[in-house]
Amino acid sequence: MRHFAGLLLGVVVTAAVLVGGGWAVQQAFVAGMGTPVSGQRLWIALGAMGAVGLVVGLVVAGRVSPLATFVPSLVLLAWTVVYALDAVRALSLIPDQPTMHWLLTEAGAGNKAMLTSGFYALLGVAMFIPVLIPSRWARRYDDMEEEYEQSQESSYY
Repeated sequence: MRHFAGLLLGVVVTAAVLVGGGWAVQQAFVAGMGTPVSGQRLWIALGAMGAVGLVVGLVVAGRVSPLATFVPSLVLLAWTVVYALDAVRALSLIPDQPTMHWLLTEAGAGNKAMLTSGFYALLGVAMFIPVLIPSRWARRYDDMEEEYEQSQESSYY
């Protein structure tokens, strides 16, 4: 059950990184192009980046199933490998049509920036490291279960 919950958490983290991170990067680029780099849009984008970073950090450092980090790392590394082998095909996976929801279209622009800069490869490797730790795959034991119980009877001596 722990690994199933980790799998579901991995899907949520993947969506957070791709949609939330992509949108935040695109909004930061747009806000940063202005002459005075300030404004509400920039602060919202930085807050969204911080939230995505917090979620990723909690999953990487937390004591959850390693599938929670394996799923997003597999998606990010696979997309990076496809980009390295065939850039046109990898970039065609990004939604850029105006018929898509506006949030997905804006996130697509940020995804393109993070994919082409190699950030997804870096994040994919960083999220794959916890999968290699054997203690993350083992079940945790409760300290209270292995406690020595004394008998209610008095001892002979």
